[in-house]
Amino acid sequence: MKASRCRTARLSLAMDAAKFIRDSVSEVDRLRRTTAADPRLAAAVDAVKEYQSVRFRHSYQDLIDSGPYRAAAKFFLDELYGLVDYSRRDAQFARIAGAIERLLPQQAIATAVALARLHVLTEQLDQSMGRVWMAAPEHASAVETYVFAWRAVGRRQDREAQLEMVLALGRDLDRLTRTAGLRLLLKMMRRPAHAAGLHELQKFLETGFDTFARLAKQDGGTDGFLRLIETREAGLMDALFNQDLNAQQLLRDAVLPRLSQFPSGVNADRPR
Repeated sequence: MKASRCRTARLSLAMDAAKFIRDSVSEVDRLRRTTAADPRLAAAVDAVKEYQSVRFRHSYQDLIDSGPYRAAAKFFLDELYGLVDYSRRDAQFARIAGAIERLLPQQAIATAVALARLHVLTEQLDQSMGRVWMAAPEHASAVETYVFAWRAVGRRQDREAQLEMVLALGRDLDRLTRTAGLRLLLKMMRRPAHAAGLHELQKFLETGFDTFARLAKQDGGTDGFLRLIETREAGLMDALFNQDLNAQQLLRDAVLPRLSQFPSGVNADRPR
């Protein structure tokens, strides 16, 4: 009887998770289609994402260059803050939603839901930033426009929630590394996942697992890395919401990167 109740609860969790993941991917797709329908908005949202990716690299260059947190910092940059097109991974994510109870252990279901929730909020904030980006002063630099857009959008509670979701995702991945047999299960899933066209999602799961498994063995471990992320991101948030600091002061204090740090070919200027 007890086993039956546990099985029922697990099925309920999986069904709720599947619906949430489908709804989340659908909302992200709707936001992207809305953005793509307006070329100026699409260019503005691209500029927002590009600047935020460069900003993350700027804030964590010391970790990316060397040290025990190098792999974890690169994972966050590539999978959460990067310029990669995640649409294929999203589509794969939606495709396995109905089979999530069969394909993932219970602990990993919660991680999948956390990733979906983070993805929706990030896309909403980026689109809001893009809309304001278009209305920024005509001759403002990308840095000035970014600060202007951040403060105009506001939504501090959502920004704080976004940071907490990132940290929770890191903690979830850390917990998954302690799930007996999960690494073997992921390895066994590799060939079926590729055959089913789920290679992008498989790559995320394996890379995340391996990154945080190695991180747990380093000095400071996952807790040390996530505390560092929390401290730097919270400090950045405070500075960006501080109306007494202008864009030039944020540049001077190295809170934000200078334009020269944009990758070649990236248009750092606001769409005209």
